[in-house]
Amino acid sequence: MTKNRILAALLAAVLALSLTACGGADETPEEEPANPGVAVQVQEIGADTIYTENTVSGQLLAEDQSTIMVAVSAKCTAVYAEAGDEVKAGDMLCTLDLASTLASHNAASINYRSSAQSYNDQAAVFEKQIALAEKNVRDLKELFEIGAASQLEIDQAELQLQTAVAQRNSTLSQLEAGMQSALSNVEQLDTVLENVDARGNVIAPSSGTLVTMNATEGGFISNTAPLAVIDGAEQMKAVVQVSEALVPKLSAGDKADVSVSAANQTFEAAIRSVERAANMQTRLYTVTLSLPSDTDGLLAGMFADVTFHTDVSENTIVVPTEAVLTRGDTRYVFVVEDGAAKYVEVSTGLTGNGVTEVLTGLSAGQQLVTVGQAYLTDGDPVRVVSGTDAPAEQPEEGTESGEGAAAEAGEGQEE
Repeated sequence: MTKNRILAALLAAVLALSLTACGGADETPEEEPANPGVAVQVQEIGADTIYTENTVSGQLLAEDQSTIMVAVSAKCTAVYAEAGDEVKAGDMLCTLDLASTLASHNAASINYRSSAQSYNDQAAVFEKQIALAEKNVRDLKELFEIGAASQLEIDQAELQLQTAVAQRNSTLSQLEAGMQSALSNVEQLDTVLENVDARGNVIAPSSGTLVTMNATEGGFISNTAPLAVIDGAEQMKAVVQVSEALVPKLSAGDKADVSVSAANQTFEAAIRSVERAANMQTRLYTVTLSLPSDTDGLLAGMFADVTFHTDVSENTIVVPTEAVLTRGDTRYVFVVEDGAAKYVEVSTGLTGNGVTEVLTGLSAGQQLVTVGQAYLTDGDPVRVVSGTDAPAEQPEEGTESGEGAAAEAGEGQEE
């Protein structure tokens, strides 16, 4: 009896322990996973300098480039050099059939010399005649003092003097007009035949590289395009045309960025001169920049993109442009405070080189969201990650228009 009671008691104790263990397991709740937050990258906001960029296209030229023009259409009978050749001052580049032009130049020169000689000869004759007429007037006045000449004789002598002076002035004026006309003809032909010798050979005016040669044997040269261009120096310059809106912001000595894609070169240059008179046809202003002398691979005629930095703002809040989202006319960003995203409306100023000036809304030291901002609404928990852990891509409307994200941010702000 006693033995059975003991066994029953032990069995009851084991059963109670089993039930207690099962009941304890059921009462322990499972832990729910914590919200990790939106993965973002941040950047500490700071002050910097920003400027507006204005890019215009221009062309590279040599500092002492020589351009040879022949202002008549003529046949080329021989060519002695081609583009890329090194030439020396005095070398023959080609021969042109300019017989008629050279004959006209000789005739014009003879005509000018003849006109000049006639003018000088007539001037000498008139000077002698006037000198005699003046002496005659003086002598008659002296004789009049002693009663040996009359006033009538003096008046007639003075009239003869006036007539001689008038005749001299009229004749010399006509001769001078003819002489100037002959000189003008000579000067025009001198311009046509600049760098051309008496046999029609085109002569190099300077030493250097022949970068352009438009004469071909048996062909005709144009009177509107350069016959040849000689690049005589390693030092280059860039010449660009700018609008009336930009020219007041540029001054000699200002720096600009120059990019020459043909030479795969980008470098800084200084403005040498800014013309203050616009071209009558284009209404644009010429700006010349001096290029660094140690830049290799540049050739005259290459195209260059010149970026001027204007409207500078110093010690101002500057943020990456892609961090600024837009909803209509409203611009806003997200900053991280206490592990959560905060929606902040901002006003912006200058924009350039991938950054934007923020005039109001932000201060130095804040943590600006630069990646992942298009996924956020105001108050969202965030998780700051490195570049490799950041969201793979932004929604299509993210940084471009921000319509969806902005609407959500606005709703969060209203709550």
